[in-house]
Amino acid sequence: MKTNWRVVLRWVSFGISIAALLVAAGLWIVQRQWNLYLQVSLGVFIIGLAVFVAMDPVAIRKALTGRQARYGSNAFILTIAFVGILVVVNFLAYKYPKRWDLTEDQSNTLAKETVDVLKILPNNVVAKAFFTSSSSIASSKESAKSLLDQYVYDGGGKFQYEFIDPNKDPVAAQDAGISSDGSLVLYMGTSKQSVPTISEIDLTGAMVRLMNPDAHVVYFLTGHGEYPINGGSDQSFTQLTTTLESKNYKVTTLNLLAVLQIPQDASVIVIAGPKKPLADSEVSLLDTYVKNGGSVVVMEDPTIDTQFGSSPDPLANDLAQNYGIVLGNDMVVDAYGYQAFQNAFFAVGYQYATHVITQKMSTMGTGFQSARSVITNDLSGTDYNKTQLITTVEQSWGETDMASIQNNNVNYDQGIDLAGPVSLAVVATGNTNNARLVVYGDSDFATNAYLGFYGNNDMIVNSIDWAAKEENLISLTPKTTVDRTLVQPQAYTMGLILLGSMVVLPGIVLVGGIGSW
Repeated sequence: MKTNWRVVLRWVSFGISIAALLVAAGLWIVQRQWNLYLQVSLGVFIIGLAVFVAMDPVAIRKALTGRQARYGSNAFILTIAFVGILVVVNFLAYKYPKRWDLTEDQSNTLAKETVDVLKILPNNVVAKAFFTSSSSIASSKESAKSLLDQYVYDGGGKFQYEFIDPNKDPVAAQDAGISSDGSLVLYMGTSKQSVPTISEIDLTGAMVRLMNPDAHVVYFLTGHGEYPINGGSDQSFTQLTTTLESKNYKVTTLNLLAVLQIPQDASVIVIAGPKKPLADSEVSLLDTYVKNGGSVVVMEDPTIDTQFGSSPDPLANDLAQNYGIVLGNDMVVDAYGYQAFQNAFFAVGYQYATHVITQKMSTMGTGFQSARSVITNDLSGTDYNKTQLITTVEQSWGETDMASIQNNNVNYDQGIDLAGPVSLAVVATGNTNNARLVVYGDSDFATNAYLGFYGNNDMIVNSIDWAAKEENLISLTPKTTVDRTLVQPQAYTMGLILLGSMVVLPGIVLVGGIGSW
């Protein structure tokens, strides 16, 4: 029997055209790029289809005009309409993408602070992620891609990224200063920032540093028994220092008794929990610094928690006389703190004044392990605009009887103790010199031990941002992930699952089919 080569060629070309169409569809779904491979695949599809028709045009014409074609026209029209609807829906979904994060801990959603940073980017940011093809970091690369996709989604066209294999493009890796696999560099204009670990906190912090290339210097005063800014103990400011450095602050210490002057590059002076009073000479230097437009953040504990004893406090006296900020000689007793934490001296920030520092903290409380009151006096410091920033609940007071505090037997004495709600912090701005002051009646809330308590981190970091006149800088609190543990079913349970899926369900279908037949 002689082979009809036209029939063979016709069906071979048809098979090739269908295969080319499937390849083209797969390329578009995976790459979403109108590249050469996609164009060639579509070309092969069209050529193959043309050959299929050319080999037997009579059969094609008969198929399109015959009775079977007429009967199938309605089904064809419905199919085309259905496919058209799918195409339109897919186009709209591609053109106007919308995502929903259904995870319990919102792990696929960027923090509001990150979205705010993306909105105020002055220029486009390009992230270059350097990953080799090593299987050992494949999961890290996938996690990085997922996070970067979130930035692109919320970036409004201002954030793009690309992955580069440093083994294939060593020049790019060298230009970026990459020395380890899995590193990332952000570029904005001519500036760049390295990201040591690809996480939301590090990425957003790097973007903030790109927008604020000039580092601000924050000096922590020393020489009076203050907690250290480094070290692993709970009674240190290590975590606060790390957060500030991630936002392009340079954090260092300052001993005024030794240097006898305020450094010219000081953006903020932080006085954090002195255990002994500052000297008059130090207070004089700080006073001059503030009156010349400087910024100071004070965190001074109740005197009962210090070694002040009966010694005068030149810093508190200066704040009261020259700025109208009064540090109370008391300790706050908080009924809410007692109910929630079984500690009557744990003061909880219940209400915030309207201020840049607290504008994004309405849903977050702050906790102070032991605090003194900080109130305003409008009769002094009239050149400064003062605001009581944080107050406790009404069922609280400032206890002035230190003996009763030591005996843990406190009672409110009307006319002697300070009635609640009690102010825990005051902010002040110079009306003429643009000086900024933030005064807290506690320093423990900013230490490693308590920085993670609800809004404590945001409160102190926002305070330093505001004092440094960098209100656009943000404090990004790490997300709390939900731990999930997969408990493997027992062998008996696995047997039942296997029996149901392999025997029972197919058996039901089989019996139903036989019955209907």
